[in-house]
Parts: sequence; C-alpha cells; structure tokens
Amino acid sequence: MATKIILDVDTGTDDALALMTAALSPDLELVGATVVNGNTNVDSCTENTLRVFDWIGMPTVPVHRGMSRPLARPQATQLNPATRIHGDLLDLPPATRPADDGHAVDWLIDTYLASEGDITLVPVGPLTNVATAIQKEPRILERIPEIVIMGGAHDHGNSTASAEFNIWLDPEAARIVVNCGRPIRMVPLDATHRALVSGDDCAALRALGTPAGEAAARFVEKRIEGYDATQPMHRAGAAPVHDALAVCAVIDPSVLTTQFIPVDVETGGELSDGRTVCDFRFRSGKPANVSFAMDADEPKFVRMLKEILGRTA
Repeated sequence: MATKIILDVDTGTDDALALMTAALSPDLELVGATVVNGNTNVDSCTENTLRVFDWIGMPTVPVHRGMSRPLARPQATQLNPATRIHGDLLDLPPATRPADDGHAVDWLIDTYLASEGDITLVPVGPLTNVATAIQKEPRILERIPEIVIMGGAHDHGNSTASAEFNIWLDPEAARIVVNCGRPIRMVPLDATHRALVSGDDCAALRALGTPAGEAAARFVEKRIEGYDATQPMHRAGAAPVHDALAVCAVIDPSVLTTQFIPVDVETGGELSDGRTVCDFRFRSGKPANVSFAMDADEPKFVRMLKEILGRTA
C-alpha cells in the first residue's frame, strides 16, 4: 500500500527532483504540494512547482502557495552561496495552470483534520508553512504520523559556519517544528553530502528517455557546476540532491543511518543562529526527539532515482 505524503517545498533544483520522485514512485501517493519562500521568492517557487508537474504529465497534483517571508524576522537579504545552483525559474516550459485556490497553511490544516492520520509530512524547505499551521491549529499534530525534514547540519553549515539554509532562513519556525512532539526524522547536510549524484549518473538519467530523467539530468548538472564552483564536495563532478534523499528515505528508511537524539534550534546566537544543536551525548537532560541522519547509502539512493525517474505518469 502506497504511503501518503505531502511535500512542503521551496522549489529549486533539488526540490524538483523530490517532486518528481514523490509523484512517480509507486510506493508513494503524493496528496499535494505546499510552497514556501526559500530558494527564491514564493511566487517563483510556486511557478517552478507547477512547471515540474506539467513537465512529467501530472498537472492535476494540488499545489498551494504559502508563506512569503519567515515567521518572526525580516526576509533575509543575505544571499545563500548556493543561489546560483537554483536561479529563480527552472529551465522548463512555463506552467499551464495557476496554483490551486486556498493558502497552503489553511490547506494543510483542512487536509490533516480531514485525514485518518495517515499522511506523512515531508518539508524540504524552510519550515514557515508547517510552523504557522501548527500555531494556527494545534489539533493537526495528532493527525501527523511523521515529519521527515530535509534540513539542519551538525558537522558544518552551508549558509553560515554552523547553519544549514532551510533552518537558517527561519530558525523560529524550525524550533517550533522540531519541538512539536511528533515523530521526526531529520535529513541534514551530514547525510545528504554522503549521497552525491555524479556527471556519469546524469548521463544515465538522461539515457532513461523519460521527461523526469531528462529534467533530473539537467538540474543535477546545474547543481554540479554550482557546487564545484562554490561548495566543493569530497569529490569533484558530483553534487548532493538534498530534498530527493528525504523523499527516498520515506520510501526506504534504510537509505539513511540515523541516531535518535535530542535536537533543538538556536535562535539567538551571535555566531550560531539557525544551528541545529545535536545532543549526541545526552548532556542537556532533554529526551530524544529527532532521528538525525549522519550517513546515507549513496549507491542505493542513486539506484532509487534511476528506477523511479525512469517511470512516466
């Protein structure tokens, strides 16, 4: 039986692969996508999301536009070093339809309250939509079986020395979500940087001959160019595809190696704002609340992408 999921996205290149993987996997039922400000402004992120579904022949997946700025602080003006990886609009034809009526936050609330508690929530951008929904209607929490977050970092950040972009952009929202009391898996940079997709993998994706394979190759090649220039990985010619790894972890949890530990988010540190504080030694006295991934199975991840993106709608 397919696992129902909702993807909360700030669609750039890696979100695009996450959307295609979720939509095309026979093991998942993509209930809809909510969009948040992040990799670019929320209007462009929404357009990108719609473009992806059009491209793979699934134009009826619900898409709802959400929050346009962080929860409790001004919109960030500092550019993420990886901005060039995404750009504003994806290299796909313009969308043929507008987003669905209704704000993403309200749609999340209505969808979860009407559900049987069987829809996994997969936020792969800043957590503003999710935190706002929790604050507006806390009853949704009892209907969310699991939250699988792409975000956070322990060893090193990518927006600051210690903060990963999704958490850094809206740390107040992230703190609400990681402390919400529901089962949480976090897919941080520590794991995504261990599951790289290479130029050779891009050639194999393109050779699949499917719309998803072509788009994936196009976007990962752009990511490789950007990472080699601004954030070199442990080997050249390869890049992480963070958000798609989170989706693959819903399909097959064994693609990650996790530890169940106390995790919180720093919201006021001069040097560490937005850091995910991971208590691996249980020194805080707080109970474990997050299954935090510290490693990933790269061959399995790449194999899953090739198998799923070789499908058509």
